[in-house]
Amino acid sequence: MGRLTEEASAARSDGPPPTPLPLPATSPGCAATMASSEEDGTNGGASEAGDEREATGKRRRLGFLATAWLIFYNIAMTAGWLVLAIAMVRFYMEKGTHKGLYKSIQKTLKFFQTFALLEIVHCLIGIVPTSVLVTGVQVSSRIFMVWLITHSIKPIQNEESVVLFLVAWTVTEITRYSFYTFSLLDHLPYFIKWARYNFFIILYPVGVAGELLTIYAALPYVKKSGMFSIRLPNKYNVSFDYYYFLLITMASYIPLFPQLYFHMLRQRRKVLHGEVIVEKDD
Repeated sequence: MGRLTEEASAARSDGPPPTPLPLPATSPGCAATMASSEEDGTNGGASEAGDEREATGKRRRLGFLATAWLIFYNIAMTAGWLVLAIAMVRFYMEKGTHKGLYKSIQKTLKFFQTFALLEIVHCLIGIVPTSVLVTGVQVSSRIFMVWLITHSIKPIQNEESVVLFLVAWTVTEITRYSFYTFSLLDHLPYFIKWARYNFFIILYPVGVAGELLTIYAALPYVKKSGMFSIRLPNKYNVSFDYYYFLLITMASYIPLFPQLYFHMLRQRRKVLHGEVIVEKDD
């Protein structure tokens, strides 16, 4: 789901590999969390900074153990999403349909997406110089889509829209975590860098469309069942309607998606083409 994107400058094409720019992940924000997908200030654990020199200094201060852990974490996450991708391809080749796909891969998806909560811990303990709030919003938005939408509302699990965001997430995360891994190792292949700053052009809108259509498909069931809603009267004298919460969530994509998408395009020009872009403060 959504990603808030922090400002960062582009690394040079020559010299040591760049510190990852915070391009958001392909899913912009559930519950107005878009401020993904790319990406994402979380860096999955890789460090980021205002300029290349400052970033290099911060990485040196990480220390051997912290860097080793971040490398392991990003390798594990890359492998996890690769396993998910292979499982999805095998299922479709064997069954010839998307129906039942989510059920077959849901355990792997839930594990690795929930495992991403460690990225919040990375920020809390200071081994990744990113805002805890930003990272928390980014990670929790994906958790929301996995656990409170597709897991909790089983009638929508066979919707084609679920396949849309699953494919977008999977390709994005494989690219993102491999980018962070190679960056931490100071050996970033150009193809990985290129993929990181080009794939989102298609994957981000696809992921957004998949998420919106999936939430939309869930609305009738949520309204009929009243799930996760709190009705009055009750001893706490509070009410909450999950149906209207989802409507507000969907509406939040309208102002947030264009802002994030065009910001990502500007970051792409900085990194791949070396353009110096001055952005106005809000």
